[in-house]
Amino acid sequence: MDTSRQIEEVRERLERARRPVALTGAGISAESGVPTFRGKDGLWRNYRAEELATPEAFRKDPELVWEFYEWRRGLLSKVKPNRGHYALAELEKKKEEFAIITQNVDGLHSLAGSRNVVELHGNIWVVRCAVCGKEKEDRTVPMEEIPPRCSCGGLLRPGVVWFGEMLPVDALNKTYELLENTDLMLVIGTSGVVQPAASFATMVKQRGAFVVEINLERTPVSSFMDVVINGRAGDILPQIV
Repeated sequence: MDTSRQIEEVRERLERARRPVALTGAGISAESGVPTFRGKDGLWRNYRAEELATPEAFRKDPELVWEFYEWRRGLLSKVKPNRGHYALAELEKKKEEFAIITQNVDGLHSLAGSRNVVELHGNIWVVRCAVCGKEKEDRTVPMEEIPPRCSCGGLLRPGVVWFGEMLPVDALNKTYELLENTDLMLVIGTSGVVQPAASFATMVKQRGAFVVEINLERTPVSSFMDVVINGRAGDILPQIV
């Protein structure tokens, strides 16, 4: 089936869907120019992201960890949502039950206007006190002090999930609630290897949902999909929505 016919089929399925959901990964953000922080993009001062994005690194040297996140926040502050993000925000206006589950921490879905977003790995623009646990959004670039401190005096940390940490319980519960009830899932720009998200598509398909993959190339889960469209989300999603 050619791409135009695939897009038409997905569009028709989406019109009939009652509770569609999208799972998004690094691919949709990469189209906006967001580095993936894996491979060569993951190097910063000869450190890999996996060495700095850990609770142990923060306890050992919070200033170094925050310098890394200052660099990341500086890059992200210049990035805008792309046509893929805006198409999903438009879909939410048409389908009130539509929701996005994202593995991205850049906040671009919200910037594009999406409101029903579950951020599985947190948000880089949120800071959380390591002592009292209070959270707030902070888009200050650069920050006034490194490492920043809470009003209680405790150290603030980025509101993201680090290597070795559990995913937020509230986000996970909301995700599984969405997966339990969805009848159509769009899997957009994900590698299909990061758990638990990599298992979401097969989970909903086993429950009878129609599953669509939109990605630049095939992934380890492509064979489970009902429709696979290879290409840029920013090109394909506006045609579907």
